[in-house]
Amino acid sequence: MGSQGESTFGHLPLSTSGPLECALRGTVLLNHPYFNKGSAFTKQERHDFGLSGLLPPNVQTLEQQVQRAYQQYSSRQDDLAKNTFLSSMKEQNEVLFFKLIQDHLPEMFSVIYTPTEGDAIQNYSRLFRRPAGAFLNIHDLDRVHEDLSQWGRPEDIDYIVVTDGEEILGIGDQGVGGILISIAKLVLTTLCAGVHPNRVLAVVLDCGTDNTELLEDPLYLGLREKRIRGEKYDDFVDTFVKSARTLYPKAYIHFEDFGLDNARRLLEKYRPDTPCFNDDVQGTGCVTLAAILAGLNVSKQSLSDLRLVIFGAGTAGVGIADQVRDAIAAERGISKEEAAKQIWLIDKPGLLTTKVDKLSSAQKGFVRPHDDWEGKRTDLLGVVQEVKPNVLIGTSTVPKAFTEEVVRAMASHVERPIILPLSNPTRLHEAVPADLLAWTDGKALIATGSPFDPVKGPWGADGQDIEMSIAECNNSVVFPGIGLGSVLSRASRVTDKMLVAATKAVAEMGPAMEEGESTAPLLPGVEAVRDVSVRVARKVIQAAMEEGVTTESDIPGDDERLDEWIREQMWDPVYRPLKYVSAEGASREAKGEMMVVGSLEKREEEES
Repeated sequence: MGSQGESTFGHLPLSTSGPLECALRGTVLLNHPYFNKGSAFTKQERHDFGLSGLLPPNVQTLEQQVQRAYQQYSSRQDDLAKNTFLSSMKEQNEVLFFKLIQDHLPEMFSVIYTPTEGDAIQNYSRLFRRPAGAFLNIHDLDRVHEDLSQWGRPEDIDYIVVTDGEEILGIGDQGVGGILISIAKLVLTTLCAGVHPNRVLAVVLDCGTDNTELLEDPLYLGLREKRIRGEKYDDFVDTFVKSARTLYPKAYIHFEDFGLDNARRLLEKYRPDTPCFNDDVQGTGCVTLAAILAGLNVSKQSLSDLRLVIFGAGTAGVGIADQVRDAIAAERGISKEEAAKQIWLIDKPGLLTTKVDKLSSAQKGFVRPHDDWEGKRTDLLGVVQEVKPNVLIGTSTVPKAFTEEVVRAMASHVERPIILPLSNPTRLHEAVPADLLAWTDGKALIATGSPFDPVKGPWGADGQDIEMSIAECNNSVVFPGIGLGSVLSRASRVTDKMLVAATKAVAEMGPAMEEGESTAPLLPGVEAVRDVSVRVARKVIQAAMEEGVTTESDIPGDDERLDEWIREQMWDPVYRPLKYVSAEGASREAKGEMMVVGSLEKREEEES
């Protein structure tokens, strides 16, 4: 990548080549996480920036710092303490923070995201040390524009993650603590796709909370009242979106962990004229569809052969159904209504039919005629026996719902059943891979919602033991690349074709597709995510160009140059040489004014 030396695209505003201009000096520089290098400042930089008496004399490399930081990290007693340690490091030295995680990503992913980030969010008000991100209050509608304006000028923000905290990571309503999910998603966007960490904004829309524990907690930091809904809520969200669009017209808006009733409704409202994305609806749908495509490829089938049963018809389940339906419609050249006939949704009342009351507008597109199921079982086993699905997905959070009887019933009709238990965390999985493989004689093609170790069993030729790698349906292999492609192309909106292009890019890079091995994982792992994000961004940009929604000029046309153009604008956790410039006439970046998380104030002493 282009962090050092010459580059064909070094002239671009987001280029990462060459030195970084900096107008800060002394302790102010050391207290700025974007510029701080700690013990890695060179002798020349120590001289130029007045640091000689402020640091121990030995100049260390980033790699040495990572080694020391990893030892400190490893000494923490549990995952929540490790999460807190990393948060503290991010406030001190961003390059070191991202480099440490990048070098240990498979190990640390569950600490910086699910499930440990869920613990951090639940304890937000008790672990609180200093604010990070934008806190918007539903009772201060007239302040939303002004409060958002503090974070930069129109050209300063590329990526905004916003939540209202209602449905966080399977742990429900967390109120103002939702700011941490916005921050965590931005960390993943930088780690996985190189979106510049000083050009992002985390937002929480505080509308109150229905979480009784929070309302009764004297330390809770958010609005201490029941969650506000209806017209006032809609006006609040609309004020935020319009203010964000006015203040930061180039920014891409990522909706995160909104409640079931609002997630899809808000996405559909703003999609037509705003570059926005909902990871729970679209990201989950895209990565799951990628796993399905890879599985169908292994089993030598296509989308036209698909018979899909989804157990759990909430935001994620219906989001998956939408993505799959749209892909079927595009591949077969049929209407979405016709494509939906290949999908069956099951929720608490059983199969969703026209007889079921209180269906959401999103669910209604997939209901089956009640007359077709008169006298038939509509529970999971009954639907599997009747439909004979080749793909079974779990988004129910009902542990062990995929019983041996259900799985064997499916396998009796399908040579290579594709089974995706996606509920998080691990304790809520519908089934574990070892059982699924045992019940299908090693023939199940599996992807899960959490990481699982490979499973060994007697499934090879003549019964010899072979090891099956288990893919993780991790949104982080898709949503960062979609965001990167949208940001770099300055897409005016995110189209269905852009999402389908992203999905195919992820499927193409799955080991099962690349290697043609039925024992290989269906999806790429997080260790390959930077390369995956480049491919996803390229496909998204090309689709956006075909759709006529790009507003950036001079985007390269061929794949190789486009990949180079993308990589040159991806931020890397490396120490770029610092070049001192006078504050007079310096850019806002050089003056340290584009730092969204962190400040120039003296940091509070770490708690023991």
